[in-house]
Amino acid sequence: MSVLSTYQDNLSQEMNTDRDNGSEASTRPAEDCGCGLPAAPADVTNNNGKPVANHCSIVMGGILNNPSLTFNDRVRSVDFVLVWEAGKDDATTEEAYEHRRIFEQNLENEGLQLEKEAPEELYGLHFIKIHAPLAVLRDYSEVLKLRMPMKECSKIRKGARTNAILNAAMYMSKFSALKDVHEKTNSLIDKIDECWDNVMSKIRVDPALFPERKHRLTAIYSKDKEYLFDTSAECFWTPSIRSRIVQFILDRKKFSESANDDFAFGITRLISNNTYSAAYPLHDGDLKTPGSMRHLLYTEWASVSKCLKYQPLDYVKDYFGVKIGLYFAWLGFYTHMLIPASLVGLICVIYSAATVYSNKPSEDICNYNSTIKMCPQCDYYCDFWDLKTTCLQSRITYLFDNPTTVFFAIFMSFWAACFLELWKRYSAEMTHRWDLTGFDVYEEHPRPQYLARLAHVKRTQLNVVTGEREPMVPFWRMRLPAALMSFSVVALLILLALATVLGVVLYRMSLLGANFLRQQDNVLITYSPIMFTTATAASINLVFICIFNYIYQFLAEWLTEKELLRTQTEFDDSLTLKIYLLQFVNYYASIFYIAFFKGKFVGRPGDYVRFFGHRQEECSPGGCLLELSIQLAIIMIGKQFINTVVEMMMPYVLKWWNILRTIGRKKRIKSPLQWVKDFKLVDFGNMGLFPEYLEMVLQYGFVTIFVAAFPLAPLFALINNVLEMRLDAKKFLTCYRRPVPQRVSDIGVWYRILDSIGKLSIITNGFIIAFTSEFIPRLVYQFTNGSMDQYVNHTLTDFRISVLGNLTKSTYNETMCSYPGYWHYKDGDDYEHTNWYWHVMGARLAFVVVFENVVALVMIIVRWAIPDMSGELRDRIRREAYVINSFIMEETRARSQARRSPPGEDGDESNWNHLASLSGSDFDLAAHGDHQDIRDLSKHVVTQPPEGSPGPEHV
Repeated sequence: MSVLSTYQDNLSQEMNTDRDNGSEASTRPAEDCGCGLPAAPADVTNNNGKPVANHCSIVMGGILNNPSLTFNDRVRSVDFVLVWEAGKDDATTEEAYEHRRIFEQNLENEGLQLEKEAPEELYGLHFIKIHAPLAVLRDYSEVLKLRMPMKECSKIRKGARTNAILNAAMYMSKFSALKDVHEKTNSLIDKIDECWDNVMSKIRVDPALFPERKHRLTAIYSKDKEYLFDTSAECFWTPSIRSRIVQFILDRKKFSESANDDFAFGITRLISNNTYSAAYPLHDGDLKTPGSMRHLLYTEWASVSKCLKYQPLDYVKDYFGVKIGLYFAWLGFYTHMLIPASLVGLICVIYSAATVYSNKPSEDICNYNSTIKMCPQCDYYCDFWDLKTTCLQSRITYLFDNPTTVFFAIFMSFWAACFLELWKRYSAEMTHRWDLTGFDVYEEHPRPQYLARLAHVKRTQLNVVTGEREPMVPFWRMRLPAALMSFSVVALLILLALATVLGVVLYRMSLLGANFLRQQDNVLITYSPIMFTTATAASINLVFICIFNYIYQFLAEWLTEKELLRTQTEFDDSLTLKIYLLQFVNYYASIFYIAFFKGKFVGRPGDYVRFFGHRQEECSPGGCLLELSIQLAIIMIGKQFINTVVEMMMPYVLKWWNILRTIGRKKRIKSPLQWVKDFKLVDFGNMGLFPEYLEMVLQYGFVTIFVAAFPLAPLFALINNVLEMRLDAKKFLTCYRRPVPQRVSDIGVWYRILDSIGKLSIITNGFIIAFTSEFIPRLVYQFTNGSMDQYVNHTLTDFRISVLGNLTKSTYNETMCSYPGYWHYKDGDDYEHTNWYWHVMGARLAFVVVFENVVALVMIIVRWAIPDMSGELRDRIRREAYVINSFIMEETRARSQARRSPPGEDGDESNWNHLASLSGSDFDLAAHGDHQDIRDLSKHVVTQPPEGSPGPEHV
């Protein structure tokens, strides 16, 4: 479980908007020191005599405690590391040496500082340590438009107004009589709150280990307005910001002096050419050595024993970046939302188990005493059978096919709508807390792989955004063939997945008619082979699913590369949609077959609809819902188990292979240096989070699309996710190199996929209840007859044995056999559906229409009732914008007055009054422009142009 740690901040205290909602914000004091403020001195101690840690000291603690995180002078930090291997042929060519020389020279020309290391005991590994000095950080913080913490706004706080209701309450509390009444009436509430706080303190983030980060006012960094920012703070430029700036430079520096080779740039292309082997920022310490954030997160966040505690998401974001922090926030929120769904599903199953023996239809099957037996289930080896033998099966079916199924399906549709709307609301709060409100990703440059494939293309076009000329992809020669090939291969892979389902269906058909099943001593297998064949077929299907997963991912990446997508975002979105479509068919095809096709077109005795010479599979007398539940349980639980094992083992295998490939099987790398230890880890890559999101979104499909057939799906998903969060955290900290932080504003294309799944779930659950379960036939029968007496006999039709063919020798001497369905004898060997069949069919269709419209209406109401952003947050954002602008104006005015003209001149005052009349966009332009004096601000005011002046120019 995880929720975002909510902290107090001075801004909300000024606004008096914080409410006592039982969160950490209302029960713990805010930390006095944030990253934008001076760090607490190291000798400050608490009541136990131990030093008081703060957010800043934890973020920067690794560099202070680990000498290998700095250059040999022990002063400059190692912000990035490049590695190349002398043992690789491609890395030791004359061209590779020249590319490295030019590339490193360009890095130094940009202002980066390099230090090279090549220890002899490391078998030819060469390390280039990179440090970004202050001048580079200042320049590129402005280029990247980073939002940085401002100085404390003391002048604004002094003028803050208090809430009128709070003032009135404080005034009334002075009267002793009213004070006594207040104390008496609230004593019980205070005790309840105290007990609740004691319980919640066990699962909240420990403030002693993860000090609360004071909310900071931030603004887009500008060197001209640097006096607004607390650049002297120790963690103003954190290691995450430093590595991001260095990565930005590495991605754009050229490694060739050729004037014709415009695309010879970027560390990614150098790594793909084996000029370099790796490029990565460093973890801030060892897993087992205290003093680093990595060790703190490993012991207090990634430990499975902490699985019931909230996640320290602020620290996860500070260490891994916003993209990974947002994934764990989404996973924690999703897991948290599974709790009510799991409880409701568990209650439905418990109610079903408690009432199973009072269910009239299943008890009628268990007490069935008719002399007429059921018709054979196959052509040659099947004998007539007694309906009573399906007693256990009918009782198990009732656990998933009862009136609570409809309630739970409606509840889960409502839950899915609430989940997405509440996530948008929660995401807005996190976006604001992590300074991403209004965030625009800087213009993406072309992918190095894209440019490499177009290196031979001579025709170029002008990019109107960047102003640079880029290669134009030939449509008829490259773009169209790649698109057609991608579409054709994806269609072929979908057909392959459907062919697998067809093969499993044929296996079930042949197994049902196999002779060896009739020779078993187990009565359950002999007389109810459907459950046995369903379980074995689902297991076989799961094996094929796992095999195809790797094939699909490899082919999807290859096809997406062939599509010539320009930016990494376009590439990731296309790959995500492609793989999810293939995985959707792979995982859900067999489930859709059982839910909507199995047993629907089988015909009748004497006129069976055959497929490849075999009779189609038939549902049991109680319907196919039990088989659907078995299929869902095996695939969902089996998938989660296999994925967990593979996810935990694969990084260790890749780590071992990386070392083996580099130095050989008989050699070992042992070094206490952090930049050597991190080289042995697995590269995170651009697709590092893709398998994690894919696994959870597929699980979300099981929880929503088919939840009417398996109410325990949310419970199993909850158990899996509680462990999944900690195992993923452990994997990222122990097996992967530290990823370069990336700023994103949301979870991207995955939200649209989740929204589509929610809409699809309404349709599937409605059809499962109407056509797969027996809910509608039972409801129509009870409404017509007033009770469920003789319902089982009502659902059976007696057929003449003479219409059957290919009968085996039997001791059954009756002339009739029963078959589930609503049939009427016409004449001769001809039968037709009864009027009751059409009544039930009409009721099924009517239920689908009513169910989907009611649920759709509820979802519309939910989306209308839950705004994307709370009113409190919207007011806070506006208040912060006002405070920031006021602070900038105050600071600018103070600096202007310090340099103003001799007394008597009122130019500054008039300019200042003019500045106060600017609109928001004009003020931002003026405040962050290239103006050194307040007099320049008036230049941004639109005035009446003089006569004869030229009109405005549009750039």
